[in-house]
Amino acid sequence: MRELALPESVLMSVSKPERYIGHEINSVIKDKNKVDIRFAMCFPDVYEIGMSHLGIQILYDMFNSFEDTWCERVYSPWPDLDKIMREKNIPLFGLESQEPIKNLDFLGITIQYEMCYTNILQVLELGGIPLLSTERTWEDPIVIGGGPCTYNPEPLADFFDMFYIGEGETRYRELLDVYKASRAAGDSREEFLHKAARIPGMYVPSMIDVTYKEDGTVDSFIPKYDDVPKTVLKEIVKDMDNTYYPEKPVVPFIKITQDRITLEIQRGCIRGCRFCQAGQIYRPVRERSVDYLLDKAVKLLNNTGHEEITLSSLSSSDYSGLNELLNKLIEECNNKKVNIALPSLRIDRFSLDVMNKIQDIKKSSLTFAPEAGSQRMRNIINKGLTEEDIINGATMAFKGGWTKVKLYFMLGLPFETEEDIKGIADLSNLICATFYDTVPKEERVNGHVQVVTSTSFFIPKPFTPFQWARMNTSEEFIDKAEHTKRYIMGELNQKHIKYNWHEADVSLLEGVFARGDRKLSKVILNAYKRGCIFDAWSEFYKNEEWLKAFDEEGIDTNFYTTRERYEDEVFPWDFISCGVTKAHLLREWHKAKEEKVTPNCQKQCSGCGALSFECGICVN
Repeated sequence: MRELALPESVLMSVSKPERYIGHEINSVIKDKNKVDIRFAMCFPDVYEIGMSHLGIQILYDMFNSFEDTWCERVYSPWPDLDKIMREKNIPLFGLESQEPIKNLDFLGITIQYEMCYTNILQVLELGGIPLLSTERTWEDPIVIGGGPCTYNPEPLADFFDMFYIGEGETRYRELLDVYKASRAAGDSREEFLHKAARIPGMYVPSMIDVTYKEDGTVDSFIPKYDDVPKTVLKEIVKDMDNTYYPEKPVVPFIKITQDRITLEIQRGCIRGCRFCQAGQIYRPVRERSVDYLLDKAVKLLNNTGHEEITLSSLSSSDYSGLNELLNKLIEECNNKKVNIALPSLRIDRFSLDVMNKIQDIKKSSLTFAPEAGSQRMRNIINKGLTEEDIINGATMAFKGGWTKVKLYFMLGLPFETEEDIKGIADLSNLICATFYDTVPKEERVNGHVQVVTSTSFFIPKPFTPFQWARMNTSEEFIDKAEHTKRYIMGELNQKHIKYNWHEADVSLLEGVFARGDRKLSKVILNAYKRGCIFDAWSEFYKNEEWLKAFDEEGIDTNFYTTRERYEDEVFPWDFISCGVTKAHLLREWHKAKEEKVTPNCQKQCSGCGALSFECGICVN
């Protein structure tokens, strides 16, 4: 019988002890004496969020399919348990074995958003692993990062032994084999890291030196050895039907953020929105076949007991087999009384027929993201939506019985004017008016429409055409949010519009780390020592402590945020290639200035560079 890492007295004193006991349905238990490599997959946030992440589910399934490897899971302890573990010197542990993660060979950390950076240090420290990679020995696990934030890993460079750039299904087996061979040969840790740096997709910060110019920008990247590549090309799964996908995902004891089956129907996006990092780094679009998805859906339903299945992608309505897949899924799901969810809908591809099929009982709210209120601004960001598209989509939704609509916009976009901001209020009001024009009074079940308009603040991201753009200051963001609120309150239908906006301070910090360099590692460490963890949670975010950390380390945040980049500037992430060329992104930056639209990938190839992968929509 496996002994729990936390005594009963501790479990009974913290919220949701089920987060820490493991042994959930479909979790994998192996004999540690019969495996060569022990790996922990970590999501540096609370269990309920980490357990909802498909990427870890896929890698967990893949690693445990290897006979020589046992993969466990680990998440950030909630602050109540964090305090107890520090007081009682209880080391952080893997859920499956309940043993300290320090005893394992690898700690793999998925980095999904910038505001989890201090939680990474929490996991390392509670795990008894030195925070700085330079202080680790063979007594410590190899700490490897993956996920979208590794497309600019430099702010975290001091804390990681290596980063995996791209999709994890392709190169991990090779990395594990190199590790086994290195340990058998008696290599030093640096010798292993040197060998790992030669594997495609692997970036080892200690193998590349960075030099800076007098103005603080990057001058050059210099590999430590001649055989270490100067450019790290992302890894990509070319055949989406011939790869790993979990058929028996772990079923949690408690309700998690996304308590359902996730069926990933495709990767990538055809649209090319200029603000969207995911739309660039996951190119090209690669679809899974309907037959493959149906087979996985049946097995997932049988092996989990979940009551909902969600079709996941960056733009679900662009999946070419959507109607066929839904028609075949509906029969299976109706028999099992399982609901189908279809997120990531585009309002211009809204299909009343499709939505009635999957939501014919409960008309929950619909979510659309126009992103900008004016046509001029939608052209600048290459959203590919017209006002007519938006109103037609809303009209069909109202005819179908929906009365609640959520709209997402961004404030602080490049080249934004006061008219663009007012357009957010105007469009919200127009959608309200469309409801009353569309639905006869006697058919209005709830009497009125409800529009929830939310604005986030624009953050320039690496590998987007807007990576050259300046970011607004906190004061500018707040001022624009106040203007939006005032404009909405002046609209005819203002009582049917609810307005929400994001916190400016958090957005500014995210912007610093999104385009930051190695010099920021010391700021992250300073802030962590000041008690900053769970920065993505507003109740724990400590802006004053972050400001003190920047001040103590002599770092000016404006250098990373409000400064517009010059066109030939070397970026901290320029040694990484996502396949989309910098020349293409610069062309799109110029087209944004000219308010010109680039057609989507289905209509016309834009020559972005992703054809070099020779797969997906680029060859189809």
